[in-house]
Amino acid sequence: MPEELQPIGVFDSGLGGLTVLRKLMMHLPNERFVYLGDTARVPYGNKSAETVRKYAAECAAFLLDHDVKLIVIACNTASAVALESLRNHLPVPVLGVIEPAARQAAQVSPSGRIGIVGTRATIASGVYEQGIHAHRRDAAVMSQACPLFVPLVEEGWLDTDATRLVARTYLNPLLAQRIDTLVLGCTHYPLLSPLIQEMAPGVRLIDCGEAASVQAAQTLNVAWSNGVTDTTRSFAQLYLTDYTPTFQLIARELLGMNVQEPTRVTLSEYSLPDAP
Repeated sequence: MPEELQPIGVFDSGLGGLTVLRKLMMHLPNERFVYLGDTARVPYGNKSAETVRKYAAECAAFLLDHDVKLIVIACNTASAVALESLRNHLPVPVLGVIEPAARQAAQVSPSGRIGIVGTRATIASGVYEQGIHAHRRDAAVMSQACPLFVPLVEEGWLDTDATRLVARTYLNPLLAQRIDTLVLGCTHYPLLSPLIQEMAPGVRLIDCGEAASVQAAQTLNVAWSNGVTDTTRSFAQLYLTDYTPTFQLIARELLGMNVQEPTRVTLSEYSLPDAP
């Protein structure tokens, strides 16, 4: 298949990666996409590194079977644990969501005082701090685990009194440290951007999906369309390893549009020949 007709593959441990797919579709409207959500085995955050690498290899093998030209790991845990192993074993470029966001934060922060919000597993791993310091050694990085954000987003509570109370509790310690840039280190968190921005006026928010879309365009040497909001020109095939009754509701919130019925798949038959 000619490269211009090959899709971009995107995978996540669940549905949060749909926010990354949303940014990719917005900014690369002429591309086709294949999205795989490993919903039968979510979350990856409480699995061993060996298990996450195995799951990621199966997801990647599935996407390769769909003749993708690029794979985006739309999962912070898999990006932290499996990115290098996949890059070493795949014939196509592989991008994660951590590197692009960390680099962007380091570049745009005026003072180098950068905050990170994420799940407990992501914050405990220290991957964003490492990524930021790789580009800006003098950066002062402050982190905050926000475990209640994901269930609030999946419940659709994007601007309720309860969400505001939780957000204020999480953000106040970071704001007290005078951060000027905040990395949204979980793929669910961009849906809370309006609320977070209201509570943190003047703080630059870094969306890992947005940053990944910039790097994807650079990797493919194609134009990145800034500000594109019409996703009707894009096309995405959706695959899940388990289907839940709330999928349509959650997917519509995360992707920002009505979605087609996903295809359910089993990944046990997929593997990479030299996968770790």
